[in-house]
Amino acid sequence: MRKIVSIGICGLFLLALISSPASSQTAKEILGKMIEAQGGAKTLEAIKDTTITGSIELVSMGLNGTVTMYQKEPNMMRLDIEVMGMVITQAYDGEIAWMVDPQTGATTQMPENASQEFKRQALGNDSLLNPEKYGIKYDFKGKEKLEDKEYLVLEQTTSDGHKTTIYLDPATYLTHKTKGTALGQAGVEVMAETITTDYKKVDGLLIAHSMTTYQDGQEFMRMTMTKVAFNANLEDSFFKMAK
Repeated sequence: MRKIVSIGICGLFLLALISSPASSQTAKEILGKMIEAQGGAKTLEAIKDTTITGSIELVSMGLNGTVTMYQKEPNMMRLDIEVMGMVITQAYDGEIAWMVDPQTGATTQMPENASQEFKRQALGNDSLLNPEKYGIKYDFKGKEKLEDKEYLVLEQTTSDGHKTTIYLDPATYLTHKTKGTALGQAGVEVMAETITTDYKKVDGLLIAHSMTTYQDGQEFMRMTMTKVAFNANLEDSFFKMAK
């Protein structure tokens, strides 16, 4: 149960808008348009922390709950999920990834593979604005048809070599889907795909309010965001593991 939260978070902040022919575009140009579409670099730079609350449905388990995600620039994140009266907490404070066992209340560091995944997910807007600073590279892979529509394809490679494929709507530059390997419930690697929909503007930024995640082709999780808030002055201590 405690491993469920790390699937499907990737791509939450990769939003886009703006129409342009794609054949001659580079990854850098596409990324620039994504940033401009979200509200522009100045707007993103002004965001110091983000709090997202919503509901979560674990389809394969038949469970429902609530989720709150906190992100503080440039690389801190905390997730609190409440399911069946238990609160599952996972966090990264910029150096250490940790979790709280909902059954025992014990706080422990995450295993190395889970820690690496959570560290990637904790990267915020600064990593989108300055990818080279974090060793992140983007490559434009052309177009790919999904069902009856073609999408622009960006491949993101992080400093540890992990690759995520991002599918962008060529008419809007909004992220339609992200795909990459992730840890499943049993701690083994799965192919995770996340579909993002229901984009709404919040304080000048476009944010996806609905996410559906698949693991190895099977629907795993649905999330609906009910509130997005910026600059709540979250303290660094909120993300640190209790001693």
